[in-house]
Order: sequence, then structure tokens, then C-alpha cells
Amino acid sequence: MRTLKGGLTNQSPSENHFNQSSDILPSLHHYPILDSPNNFNYLSTLMDNILGAIITGGFTILSIFLYRFLYPPHQGHPPPLPTDPLPPPTSHSTGKPPPTEPPVKVREPPAKTFEFNVVKINACGRVISNTRKQAKYLVEELGNGVTLEMVSIPAGAFLMGSPNNEAGREDREGPQHRVTLPTFWMSKFQITQAQWQAIMGNNPSFFKGSLQLPVENVSWDDANIFCLKLSVKTGKTYRLPSEAEWEYACRAGTTTPFYFGETITPELVNYDGNHNYASGPKGVYREKTTPVGSFPPNDFGLFDMHGNVWEWCADVWHSDYHNAPTDGSVWETDGDHSYRLLRGGSWLYSAVWCRAASRSKGAPDFPHHYIGLRVVLCAVWTS
Repeated sequence: MRTLKGGLTNQSPSENHFNQSSDILPSLHHYPILDSPNNFNYLSTLMDNILGAIITGGFTILSIFLYRFLYPPHQGHPPPLPTDPLPPPTSHSTGKPPPTEPPVKVREPPAKTFEFNVVKINACGRVISNTRKQAKYLVEELGNGVTLEMVSIPAGAFLMGSPNNEAGREDREGPQHRVTLPTFWMSKFQITQAQWQAIMGNNPSFFKGSLQLPVENVSWDDANIFCLKLSVKTGKTYRLPSEAEWEYACRAGTTTPFYFGETITPELVNYDGNHNYASGPKGVYREKTTPVGSFPPNDFGLFDMHGNVWEWCADVWHSDYHNAPTDGSVWETDGDHSYRLLRGGSWLYSAVWCRAASRSKGAPDFPHHYIGLRVVLCAVWTS
């Protein structure tokens, strides 16, 4: 049990899972010792109840066993970088992401097209263009009227990281390097409380009031369990994005610090408006999350890639991009396995942390009310 900022308390995912499974275990200890090997009645009763307990709680216990067996804890726990905005984590990793496997080929469901407005601003934060665009998306039915919209991200290449002259740049954002990616699908919005509840059966969020708010207060471990259960429910392979996929999708063809342009304003992004970026204006600090889709999207049709909640990525933390992959894959080799990547900034942080190139980190079992997630779909479609 941990006490978080604002009086919030949380248990780690492993504590939650074992607390849930412990409810079924005491019933196995209430049988008298068999006086005789021939005591068929006791034996029959014992076996019946063990079978019932297994059926009742088997899925939870099996999930825990498989997760811990396949993805064992990493060792070591160095302190966070002094420039990180996130509180220091209190424990280390309890797992790894699902191993990367060749995607299963399936027939593509009918894709739909949606239209949206893309806003661009100048260095002072004034709107200079408002363009109508469109993109393809798929709809995943999660039950009870809840859906998940996945947007097609076109194949392409980009320069990952920030240039040396970008305001607020840190060494961790370089060196800049060219990355080439294939087409993939990313969730149009940050995962909502409605979507999380439909898959996980609970809502850990601190901010409530609308199920269209992004789910937060989730750890990297929690996010991977969500992806696993979502994959089982849909029969497709969902996972967290790689850091390269995330930045490519966020930039959407732009090279400026934000996909809106050289700066952002609180009218376009949910962040701490008391702290402006470059020549941009100050503005409102909402002090909470906002419903997904409240602000204009980027050129790919993705919403809230800047601000609202930090988003987990699959990668191990590396202090810079030396020897980073150039194909957009998850960077699992070397690095510090006691931390995972966070991207995008949040409602609690200033504009500089919301830049497309900004990077932060958190322990995999570290949840907080400014951390959420977004997912990608791995399937390779057939014609």
C-alpha cells in the first residue's frame, strides 16, 4: 500500500491480484485430516471443493502464474534522473511486455473514414490555419455499447528526437536519428475509463464523473494486463506502442516541438497553463483530466497526444538514443530495466513536458493519477 500525491493510496498490481485470489484459498484449509486412506467421503468432499475452488478462481490464479512465470522481475533499482518530473518509484519491475511474435494475418474488417479539423498556430499561439482532413479507422466492439476506435497510421520515416536548438531540450532526446516504420493502427483516443472497465471490470481512476475521461492511476504492469485481456477478448494482438511508434504518431509529419506548431496554448492542450512554452501565452490550469477528444487532433487524426495524461510505452528506459533501433521496434536490449518509458506530458505538468520529443520514465509497478495509456494493433491485414 502506498500513499500518493493528494492523499491517494494504491496497491501494486501484484498485491491486488493476490488479494483477489486469497478469498478462495482459505476454504481449502477447513477439512479434517483423513483418518484412513479408505475414508472415501472425506476424500470425495475434498476433491469436490478443490475442483470448485479451481473453477471459481482458476482464471485469476492461472493469469498470475503465467504472468510471473513468463515475465519474471528485473533486478536492481537505481534512483531516477534528477530532471524527471515524476516522483521517485518505490519498487521495481514485476514483468515484461508480451514477447514480440510475427503478427497473425487476418482479414481486415470494413474500415470507415472520419473527418476532422487540423489546427496550426504561430509562435505566439495564434491560429493561422484550420484544415479539414480525413483518416481511416476501425471500430472494435467491447460490449455494452463500448467501442474502441483504431486509426490507421501510414507507413513512413521521420527524424526521432529533438534538435539541439529546441527550447527545453534535454540530452535524453538525442541524438536525432532516422526511423522507418510500416503501417500500424493506434487508438484514436487515450484509453477511457469506459474501455478499461469493459475489459478489466474495474476503474482505478482518481478523477471520476465521466466514463469518457482517460483512465489513469494505472501502472505499466496494469497496462500490459489490459492489452493481454483486450487481445483475448478480440482475438487480435494489442500492445503498448514502442517509443518510436509513439513519437512518429504524435508528430504526424511535423518537425516542430508540437504538432500544432512552435508552441501550445491551454485552449488546445490540457496542461498546467501557468507555465507557457517559448513565446506562447499562459492560460488556464484545469488541475484535472478532461474527456478524451476535447481538443483538436493531429494530422493523423489522433487526439490528446500532447497533455491530459502521460502514456506508457513498451520500451526499457535508455538515457539517450545511442544504438537505438531504426525500424520502430520496441527497444528491449540493454538500458535500465527497472524503468519504462512515459510520453506526452499531462494535466499536471508544464508545456515543455508535452513536447513531441520529451521523454520521462516510471517504475513498471508505479501508478499515479496523471498516467494512462494508448494501444496499438499489431495485425497484418490480408486483402
